[in-house]
Amino acid sequence: MAQVTGKPLAGKVLVKPQEVEQKTASGIFIPDSAKEKPLTGTVVAIGKAKKDEEMEVAVGNTVLYGKYAGTELNIDGENYLLLSQNDVLLIL
Repeated sequence: MAQVTGKPLAGKVLVKPQEVEQKTASGIFIPDSAKEKPLTGTVVAIGKAKKDEEMEVAVGNTVLYGKYAGTELNIDGENYLLLSQNDVLLIL
């Protein structure tokens, strides 16, 4: 994974989503139309803490987030998701 230039604003988290499974455990290939969006990813950058709440996630954490959370970004050919820390449901 390449180094991301830039830094998220206060309270924001930049996540690299986990890769989507290409085939099932039994070896059946999954078509693109049947693939579900991943709900976990690795934190690659965080913004500063807001005045009223501390940043609980750290770079390198694996997190679980909501299905419709965040904004999808493409930076230098890589797909990322920009989330508010409030959109993170669980740190794994």
